[in-house]
Amino acid sequence: MTTSAAPLPKPRRPWTRGRIATHAFLAFMTILWLIPLVYAVLASLRDYQYTAEHGYLSFGGFTLNNYVTAWQVGEFAQKFLNSAIITIPAVALTLFLASMVAFVLARFNWTFNIVMLGAFTAGNLLPPQALLIPVYKMFQAFEVPFWFSASGTLLNSYWGLIAVNVGFQIGFCTFVLSNYMKALPKEIYESAMVYGASIWQQYWKLTLPLCRPSLAALATLEITWIYNEFFWATVLLQNGDLFPITSSLTNLSGAFFTDNNLVAAGAVMIALPTIIIYFALQKHFVAGLTVGATKG
Repeated sequence: MTTSAAPLPKPRRPWTRGRIATHAFLAFMTILWLIPLVYAVLASLRDYQYTAEHGYLSFGGFTLNNYVTAWQVGEFAQKFLNSAIITIPAVALTLFLASMVAFVLARFNWTFNIVMLGAFTAGNLLPPQALLIPVYKMFQAFEVPFWFSASGTLLNSYWGLIAVNVGFQIGFCTFVLSNYMKALPKEIYESAMVYGASIWQQYWKLTLPLCRPSLAALATLEITWIYNEFFWATVLLQNGDLFPITSSLTNLSGAFFTDNNLVAAGAVMIALPTIIIYFALQKHFVAGLTVGATKG
């Protein structure tokens, strides 16, 4: 009776000067990027009177009152709900519509495929500020039922803000998903057609499950971008009660005095949801970004 030999361990890469320099550079950049985050967290945990007297480089004056005060003054409960109402439908609609367009562009060879893809991605090249007045006038003239929007138009409603976010983000998602779908083997679609799968079944039951890593990566990015977006909220929303969470920081800044520790506590609370989502989807996020990197 023979026994199989144990696999040999992979030889370790030697520590050359180039590798040492690369690791040193990456470590330095990591520390450099973490300094603002660590500084904000430490400032949020310290009393303003203590830091005003001893300076921010001192040690002491730790308290959790900044978080309690920021939550109450900034109306974080209502603002978090507003952001959820805006972000969740906007991200879901963006990924759904972009995946449908990307599927058509990747699966069917039409004459205008490149033109369509260029039209979708060209919208990302326009700065939002250049479209401020046309979008505002269009939404002001677009009448809707009062049960749909209390203003009778798309202004001062979540629907208008969701539509703008979807319109500006769908081009980037279409570009990424179409390239991902083009890398999928054509044989799986040929097999699906042999078994009588319709176009919708090929999209819903075959393509979308295979695109899970790229969809998760895009979902992480889109949640971060739409969640942090405040430009269109200030333009399209006129009622402060409808503002997203990013407006809470303005409530923590006084006209003549600003408690920087209080603002830091608010900023940390605002950043927490995106950080949690990133760590929850980190595995899929990395897989979605690196897919196809080793394909020749």
